[in-house]
Amino acid sequence: MCMNLYWIWLLFNAVAWSFAILGFSGDLSEITWRLFGLSLFFILFFFMPLVKEKPVISTVLIAINAVISVIILFPQQGEPFNLFLLLILSLLIGEAYYQLSTRLASIIAIVSTIGVIFIILNKDLSATEISFILLYLVFLIAAIILYKQTKNEKDDFFLRYDVLLSEYRSLKRRVVSEEESARQEERTLIAHEIHDSVGHKLTALLMQMEAFRLTADEKDQEQIQSLKSLASESLEETRNAVKVLKSNEIGGLQGILRLIRMLETESFIRIQFSVKHGAFTVPLTGEQSFVIFRSVQEALTNIMKHSNAREAEISFEAPGGSVFRFEISNPVMNSYRFEEGFGLTSMRERLDKIGGQLEVQKTEEQFIVKGFIKLAD
Repeated sequence: MCMNLYWIWLLFNAVAWSFAILGFSGDLSEITWRLFGLSLFFILFFFMPLVKEKPVISTVLIAINAVISVIILFPQQGEPFNLFLLLILSLLIGEAYYQLSTRLASIIAIVSTIGVIFIILNKDLSATEISFILLYLVFLIAAIILYKQTKNEKDDFFLRYDVLLSEYRSLKRRVVSEEESARQEERTLIAHEIHDSVGHKLTALLMQMEAFRLTADEKDQEQIQSLKSLASESLEETRNAVKVLKSNEIGGLQGILRLIRMLETESFIRIQFSVKHGAFTVPLTGEQSFVIFRSVQEALTNIMKHSNAREAEISFEAPGGSVFRFEISNPVMNSYRFEEGFGLTSMRERLDKIGGQLEVQKTEEQFIVKGFIKLAD
């Protein structure tokens, strides 16, 4: 989006200057220095994206371009006032109010106004021309200030919306976490009840049957042994049921997909899944599942923070059953360099701890996070 705006501003300036230079007159040397000034104007214009994060430097560059425009289009002997100067200064003032704060943008408006007034004072213009120029500047600045106020209110509205949305997501996660905690407590309570009642009674039954077997007749031994085996199997199944009830961990890729699906619902991101080469059946441990989920979650969090595109592609694969690979990619709309922050660094450390590796790539069109984990034989 930012790059598209840059090209739009460039197009507007190029068109305005194309018509403005048609009014150039004089000898070759005079036209030459004007063209040199025009070249300097566009050189500074091309520097603007590099200092976008430094508003003071941006203000200086735009102010210099305003002065250059006034100097280049200053009417020479016998030349009329070049009205395209007003259009070029309007573009500079508009760009300043769009990118900078009101205080810094006002500096550009003041510099441009002083330049136009300097031309009025040093050239013999008619009253009609002077009135038109002054009214144009007054209406332009008033309109841009009104636009800036409206834009600030809109930005404030979206900021409050994002804060409320973040609070809603946090509350939703907390509710889900509390529900899961209550559910787990209930499961644990049921497991204890089964263990303390059914488990103990089956154990006592086995002990009594063993005591009865020692005193029973030979003809009843086979039936008693069969009953004892049935009681042992029941006790083992009860113990397994207790273990399942106490377990709160869903391992494997299925658990990861369940957690990511919940994150997708909360974050309103369109996610395309791609599962290849037996990734569904790969035997992941609980720690591996947790690290993969946290890695995917961090990648999606980066998308929410730094990307305007609410979409991502996630792929899992386990070629040969020796490694588990995952890849998260999303489209990007800027060419800025990225630096690994705390989230990506933590992701890399988690993967290194379990023998994995992380790779982060940024192209002109995509931001890609890749990782793999070595699986046990």
